[in-house]
Amino acid sequence: MKAGIVGSGKIVKECLRAIDGAAGVQAAAVCVREGSRSKGKELAEKHGIPLVCTDYEEFLKLDSLDIIYIGIINSMHYEYAKKALEHGKNVILEKPMTTSAAEMAQLAGIAKEKGVFLFEAITTLHYPTFAFIKEQISNIGDIKMVQCNFSQYSTRYDNYLAGVVQPVFDPKLYGGALYDINVYNLHFVTALFGRPEKISYHYNSGYNGVDTSGTLILEYPGMVASCTAAKDSYSPCFGVIQGTKGYVQVDGSVSLCTLARSVTDQGELTFACPEAASRMCFEWEAFADMYARKDLEECYKLLEHSVMVMELLEAARENAGLRLG
Repeated sequence: MKAGIVGSGKIVKECLRAIDGAAGVQAAAVCVREGSRSKGKELAEKHGIPLVCTDYEEFLKLDSLDIIYIGIINSMHYEYAKKALEHGKNVILEKPMTTSAAEMAQLAGIAKEKGVFLFEAITTLHYPTFAFIKEQISNIGDIKMVQCNFSQYSTRYDNYLAGVVQPVFDPKLYGGALYDINVYNLHFVTALFGRPEKISYHYNSGYNGVDTSGTLILEYPGMVASCTAAKDSYSPCFGVIQGTKGYVQVDGSVSLCTLARSVTDQGELTFACPEAASRMCFEWEAFADMYARKDLEECYKLLEHSVMVMELLEAARENAGLRLG
């Protein structure tokens, strides 16, 4: 599967490490803004990419590309993905896919109308460990509580405190903890337990109104899930699913799911994820496999889940009165 890469930032660098280490994938071109041409050339030289483009329309006309990966700021996801889909291109779109449920529904509709693949680049669901977790929760009785914490003091937070607002802390560009990292927790919980009956969001606000940290509360019949994410403070990252007969624990953020254990009165089972060149390798290999098998049905199942997550993100934001955009 030959991929065209859009962007030149931190996530694109991670993406290219994944492509270099993933089976069945090759980066065939990179598209950057004219002002970032030097960054594009640097990426191309480092990863053996034969072509650098600065015109997105011309980039989309390349017949050599099987799929387009879009790794740019959140506020531009919809525009770039829509153009690619309308050109009949398969698309991998970074999380969160869009800034609203309406945009998400429109992209999903175009993908299905054109009969093309549209994937969300979300690590959680494609780790081998996630399948282990999904299997083990049936052994721990009635699920009562779920706790997820993904906290990392952002490398950009000190700049933010000094008055330098980068995209990840800019509410106008849909930055903040909810859309940047709590989305992983939300994917994890809803992929296991489905849509909650209620969702609410409680957050710490920065000086420009951005949510620098916050907690999602998801309410299910007989179960409550608490999803915390912070870009302004430190905490161990973890995930715990608590049942009446035991628990399943993820060591570290559920965005990675590198190590999980299931503990019941029957004993303890541990699953350690195989090492990979990048945290994004597993998703890229999953996408390449679906593409090779032309499995649009599986793709669209994942897409419906992504639509639900976007609807819940929007509902949580509205519940909290968090103003983005």
